[in-house]
Amino acid sequence: MKRLEVLSILMSVLAFFQVSCSQGSSRKQNTEQKENPSAMVNQILTGADQLEAYLPLLKGKKVGLMGNQTSVVGPDNKHLVDVLLANDIDLQFAFAPEHGFRGSIERGEKVANDVDEKTGLPLYSLYGKNEKADSIVNTVDVMLFDLQDVGARFYTYITSMHRVMQLCANHGKKIIVLDRPNPNGDQVDGPVRKDDQFKSNISYHKIAMIHGLTVGELAHMINGEEWLDKGKKCDLTVIPVKNWDHQTAYQLPIVPSPSLPNYISVRLYMSLCLFEATDVSVGRGTDWPFQVLGYPNPSFGKFSFTPGTKPGMSAHVEQQGKTCYGLDLRDEDPESATFTLKYLLDFYQLFKKAGIADKFFARPDFFNKLAGNNQLIEQIKAGMTEEQIKNSWKPELEAYKKMRKNYLLYPDFE
Repeated sequence: MKRLEVLSILMSVLAFFQVSCSQGSSRKQNTEQKENPSAMVNQILTGADQLEAYLPLLKGKKVGLMGNQTSVVGPDNKHLVDVLLANDIDLQFAFAPEHGFRGSIERGEKVANDVDEKTGLPLYSLYGKNEKADSIVNTVDVMLFDLQDVGARFYTYITSMHRVMQLCANHGKKIIVLDRPNPNGDQVDGPVRKDDQFKSNISYHKIAMIHGLTVGELAHMINGEEWLDKGKKCDLTVIPVKNWDHQTAYQLPIVPSPSLPNYISVRLYMSLCLFEATDVSVGRGTDWPFQVLGYPNPSFGKFSFTPGTKPGMSAHVEQQGKTCYGLDLRDEDPESATFTLKYLLDFYQLFKKAGIADKFFARPDFFNKLAGNNQLIEQIKAGMTEEQIKNSWKPELEAYKKMRKNYLLYPDFE
């Protein structure tokens, strides 16, 4: 009898520890689950995964697609184009965003009209101007949008979505947005873009720098706030993600662009992209883009690296071929890697200490477009703290947060 009692106690203790270990950060749990994609199939379902929700809307219609290498379906990551063609959808063409249809084109480089080598599908660029875009959209009945965004205002896939929405509104075409989780959807931060003088491909909307929206939520915001030309609205349907909310960690199954190769780079990108307007290297041309910071000055840190040439990262590489010294952020905890100005402020002080502060903001106009204002650059030069700077944009940010809540499709993190 005593042996049974002891066994019962041991089983109770074991059960207690099993329950205890299963209770932790929801973001941590979901991050671990993403390491086993097959375990997530029945949990997080992107819009593209839900064929039953959108294929009936496409049958018997001429369809155009805005997509790229992130437009995948199911645990096997089949390309959406292949899935549509296998289901006899009359796919006419595809628009490609900044990094091209297969995600191999460098930032800011021209995306030419072409043909997809794998399917023969005609491809057209919506990155930059395309005078033919109106006539192309007018040949279809419905546009399908499926791009994996990362949650920053300066990531240009949301600019591409706006343009597709505008084309659909202009020609009375329906657009279906296949929504995907925002891997940085657990935060809303940074300055809200100021007036139209700061509007560009990298600051197209008057939203927070770290906007805290999925593309589906933003599409509703664009329509609801009448941001399309002349206050037009497009015929919009969003296929929402299942089993995801803004507290849920999400590691992207496909690299969204050449310089964001892993989860930590996607999380750090929120804070490090502003360095793109400086001469500080963010690791482009190395195996660790947006995971390291450095400048060719040994006093900047013990860690060193040399930017070289990598596919998709060779045309615009700061300090290429030079040994840079600075920070190694590769082992940072992704869940703790939320938006901060700390790195930017610290490196400006290093430049100042080295007597080269005038060289830090190498491309001030570009910096202002990234920031969405011309105040941040002056605040940094004036030596303001991160707290002081954040307090200066707090009123606009709070107003944005209030407006944002009107368009949320998923439970929020607050």
